[in-house]
Amino acid sequence: MTDADELPSKSPAEQPEDLDPFHISRQQFEQAAGHLRGLKRGLIEFLNSPKRSIIVCFPVEMEDGSVRTFRGYRVLHNRVLGPGKGGIRFHPDVSLDEVRALAALMTWKCALIQVPFGGAKGAVVCDPKCLGDAERRRVTRRYITELGDAIGPHTDIPAPDLYTDEQTMAWVYDTYDVLHPGRNNFPVVTGKPVDLGGSAGRREATGRGVFYATERLLARQVVPALEGLSGARVAIQGMGEVGSVVARLFQAAQAVVVAMSDSEGGILDPGGLDVTAALAYKQAHGTVVGLPETLTITNEDLLAVDCDILVPAAVGNQIRSDNADKVRAKLVVEAANGPTTPKADDILGERGVLLVPDILANAGGVTVSYFEWVQNIENQQWDLEEVNRKLRIRMYRAVDAVVDQRQELAADPDESAHGVDGDGLPVNLRTAALVVAIERLVQATLQRGIWP
Repeated sequence: MTDADELPSKSPAEQPEDLDPFHISRQQFEQAAGHLRGLKRGLIEFLNSPKRSIIVCFPVEMEDGSVRTFRGYRVLHNRVLGPGKGGIRFHPDVSLDEVRALAALMTWKCALIQVPFGGAKGAVVCDPKCLGDAERRRVTRRYITELGDAIGPHTDIPAPDLYTDEQTMAWVYDTYDVLHPGRNNFPVVTGKPVDLGGSAGRREATGRGVFYATERLLARQVVPALEGLSGARVAIQGMGEVGSVVARLFQAAQAVVVAMSDSEGGILDPGGLDVTAALAYKQAHGTVVGLPETLTITNEDLLAVDCDILVPAAVGNQIRSDNADKVRAKLVVEAANGPTTPKADDILGERGVLLVPDILANAGGVTVSYFEWVQNIENQQWDLEEVNRKLRIRMYRAVDAVVDQRQELAADPDESAHGVDGDGLPVNLRTAALVVAIERLVQATLQRGIWP
């Protein structure tokens, strides 16, 4: 084929959407940074670059006597505000780019919620559903051993994430404690069992934070025709620890949960699901699909359900340019990390759908992790009521800061096109949240000074 015979290139609108989480993270950051003025040259690039990325490979003896080699990652994105903080996920498809993107997300989240941590994230490439308990324990211990002093109570503090839990964090703590005897090592990891220094309310913290963020946003009356949770119709994608807590709390607030799903599919009842019965059915059968007197739907179908509030609480890249126009909710609340792509953000904005970004909506987990860290350092244990009260205060304060920032950007006559972003759309809550977080990090960086 000659040059003249080459097929015409696709227009930008026809180009396949870039779903790489690292590229998405940078795109969202750069869009927010465009609203900041008078920054020291090169400072933005520093804030957007990971401080340290570690790749480890290690062998593990499996239950059948064979040996498998596993790959693990740990990325420390930023330490301006304090030690790194971020979960460890086990997943067969996790990549270094994904971990780098999630570590950056943690940096903005910590700055936004005002906890003294920087962003970090870790992962092991494995399928936890195919590993026995003993194998998961060996994988965890070898991974932590390989990281060595890259983690520590005042250096980088892991927590649970996708397919890891309290038990995993107990193994993390025990491994680190064996390697560093004679110290108070409880603060090295959060999300531990309560009997091992964990905090009351940590398991439910992310879901409860989603609830508080939604409650406060509606109280600020920024969603037309939706003044509160009572009577609001809700669809929740994902029935893991986060989604199940969100479902219970929303129903307790008199919201009507009309649809929910897990990895096997979803269920729909326009008249309202019995959340308790649905979760009990999932516990007994491994999925909500098949609950009597409900319609079976796909996870894709759930995103298009007629509802007031849509809560993606599963995995990333669920709302994209190819399906964002089908979302019928008035409000999208990102309980998961990165469920909405930048192009989908724009489509939702054009259609008047408000979106609460992940760095705000799901910040409850890292907030209560911070509470656990403080309790461990002080050798204290707070009551659940105190934990939830402190969490509610921080979530409300963060929502207020983001809503106020959005209003300020929209009213600023010096903003390009009077408070719109580069695509001519009104500044969304994601951009406003990132502006708040970046400004706080810039201020802290300049106050500390560039060393040496």
